[in-house]
Amino acid sequence: MRVFGADGSSEWIEADGLGGFASGSVAGPRTRRYHALLLAAARPPSDRFVLVNGVETVIETPRGAFALSSHYYDPGVIHPDGAGRIESFSAEPCPRWTCRLEDGTLVEQEILVPKGIPAVLLRFRLIESVPNAALTCRLLMSGRDFHALHRENGAFRFDPEPREGGYRWRMYDGVPAIVGFANGRYEQAPDWYRRFLYEEERARGLDFIEDLASPGFFTWDLGAGEAWLLLVADLPGALEALPRRDGAVDPGRLRERELARRAAFPSRLHRAADAYIVRRGAGATIVAGYPWFGDWGRDTFIALRGLCLATGRIGEAGRILVEWAGAVSEGMLPNRFPDRGERPEYNSVDASLWYVIACREYVQACSDAGRSLGAVEEAVLSRAVGSILSGYAGGTRHGIRLDSDGLLASGELGVQLTWMDAKVGDWVATPRAGKPVEVQALWLNAIAAAGGWSPLDPHLFEKGLRAFRERFWIPEAGYLKDVVDASHVPGRDDLSFRPNQIFAAGGLPLSLLDAEAARRVVDAVESRLLTPLGLRSLAPGEPGYAARYEGGVLERDGAYHQGTVWPWLMGPFVEAWVRARGGGSEVHAEARRRFLDPLLKHMDEAGLGHLSEIADAEEPHTPRGCPFQAWSVGEALRLAALLGVRPV
Repeated sequence: MRVFGADGSSEWIEADGLGGFASGSVAGPRTRRYHALLLAAARPPSDRFVLVNGVETVIETPRGAFALSSHYYDPGVIHPDGAGRIESFSAEPCPRWTCRLEDGTLVEQEILVPKGIPAVLLRFRLIESVPNAALTCRLLMSGRDFHALHRENGAFRFDPEPREGGYRWRMYDGVPAIVGFANGRYEQAPDWYRRFLYEEERARGLDFIEDLASPGFFTWDLGAGEAWLLLVADLPGALEALPRRDGAVDPGRLRERELARRAAFPSRLHRAADAYIVRRGAGATIVAGYPWFGDWGRDTFIALRGLCLATGRIGEAGRILVEWAGAVSEGMLPNRFPDRGERPEYNSVDASLWYVIACREYVQACSDAGRSLGAVEEAVLSRAVGSILSGYAGGTRHGIRLDSDGLLASGELGVQLTWMDAKVGDWVATPRAGKPVEVQALWLNAIAAAGGWSPLDPHLFEKGLRAFRERFWIPEAGYLKDVVDASHVPGRDDLSFRPNQIFAAGGLPLSLLDAEAARRVVDAVESRLLTPLGLRSLAPGEPGYAARYEGGVLERDGAYHQGTVWPWLMGPFVEAWVRARGGGSEVHAEARRRFLDPLLKHMDEAGLGHLSEIADAEEPHTPRGCPFQAWSVGEALRLAALLGVRPV
C-alpha cells in the first residue's frame, strides 16, 4: 500500500464550523470509529452523529473495473485495492487525491466541507478524458453516536424518500436524516457490509469492529464530465443555506464560495485555527480537538489567546467569552460540556483562572484595535471575573479556597482538578492536591489581570507573591517545586520536575520570579524537558517516567502526564525563554529557528495542516492522542505573533 506522511498514518480533516466534520486517513481505509464522510452536530457543537461513514468507489473503463476506495475488514484484510492506485495527495485547499488506474487513466477525487453547513461535497473528474468511464459510488451509513459503534440490525431504514430533487434517508428515530443530491443516477440496492476493522481503536484497547448499512449507489458517466455528490444532514437551516441556480442545488457555486473563503487566510495555520471556532447557542466556543473532543473550558481559554487574539479575530473572542460567562456557578466555569443531555462538569481549578487572563487580554486587544467594549459586554465579563475571584477566595467546590498565606489550595480525593487530569474509574493518575505551582501562577496573574474588576483586597497579590517565592523556590537546585502542602499536608512538598513551573517563570503575562531565578528555571526546563514537539510532562529519571504513550486505556492514561510531550507547552516555554534573554531581534530569530520551525514541521506529519495533542517522550517522538488539537495550534499562532513571524 502506498503511504503518506512520516509513518503512513497521516490524517485529514474538514470541519463545518458547527462541531461536525469529515475526516479520514490519507492512505484511504478508515482507521478510527470517528473517521466519516458526514459527521454532524445536532445541537452544535454537541450531539454529534456519524451519518455517512464512507463510500465504496469503482471506475469501469474498457480495460476493466478499478477500485478507488479501500477498507479494513476483520481479521486484517484490505478490500478493495484502491489505496494502491493513489499517486498523490494534497490537503490544500481541501483533501484531494490523484489516482492512476492500470490502463493509464488519471482520476482526481476531492472532499470539501463548506463552512456553516453540515454537509460534504464529493467531486470526481478525469484528468485525461477517456470514453466509456463509468463511476459507481456506494454509500456506507450508520446513524450512530460518534463515540459508539454500529452493528447489523433490523431497525435500519434503507428506503429513501424524495426531497428537493434529491433523496432523503431517515435511518433511525432521534438521528438526523441525510439528504443526498447528485448529478448521477441513484439505484436502490440495500445491503449490509460487515466487520469493518478500526486499527487505531484496537491499538487503544477499545472496541474496533463495526457493521455498516448500504441503501444503494450512485452512477455517473465520468467520460461525459465531472461527477459530484452532495450529502447534507437535514438539520434546521441546512438545506436553506445551500446555494441554488434555477431552484436546484448548485454545488459548483458552493465549492467556489468555500474555496474563495479559504484563500483569504494568510497561512495554513490560520486556516487550521478556523476549524476549532464553532457555534454554541447564540454565541461561540472552541472545540478542544478533533476527532473526539468537545468544547472544554480550560482548552477554550488557553486556545482563544492564539486562535482568536493573535489572529485578529477579536469579535469571535468576545462572543466566546460572553457565551461562557453564562456558565459561571459558585465561582467556577465548567471544564466540559457533555456531549448530550447531562449537566456541565465543574471539575477544574485552572479553567476559570485562564478565563480571567483571557478576558484581560481580550480587553487589551480591543484597546489596541481601537475598539470599545459595549456596556452590556463589559458588565457580563466583569461580573463573571468578579464572581470567579470572589468564589475562589471564599471557597468553592473540590476544596478550592484561598489559604492564609495568600495562595490557592485545591483538591479532594478522586477528583482531577489541574490540566494534568487523567483519570480511569476512581484512579486519578496525577492528583496534585494541595497548592500546585501553575495554579498559584494563574491565581496571582488573575488577581493582577482583573484590575478594577477584582473584588479582592488590593494587597492580596503582594501577600501571595511573597509566599510563593518563599515556598516554591529551591535555590540550591535552581527550579520550583511542583506542589507544596501536597495532599493538604502542611510542609509536604512534591519536588517532581515538571513543566508547570514555566508558568511562574515568564510563561504567563506576569512572571513571579526575579530575573536570575526565572533564567535558572527556564534553563533547567530546557535542559530536562524540551523536545522538538514541546515539553515533556515529567523529566526523564523521575519516578514513574513513561517513555511511550501506548497500550490500553489504563496504560495510556497512566503515561499521559508522566513524560508524554505536549506541543501546547511550547508557547509558554518560548515566551519565558525570550523574556529570560531580554528579547530583541536576535533572540527572536534564534527562538524561531530552534523552537518554532521544528514545531511547524509537524503540520505535515500526523493531522495534516494541524498540530497534535501529544507525542512520545523519547525519539522519534511519535505523535499520539488527538491529531488535531486546538491549544497546540493556538499556542503556535500566539508564539508566531510573539516572535513577529508569519507562519506557514
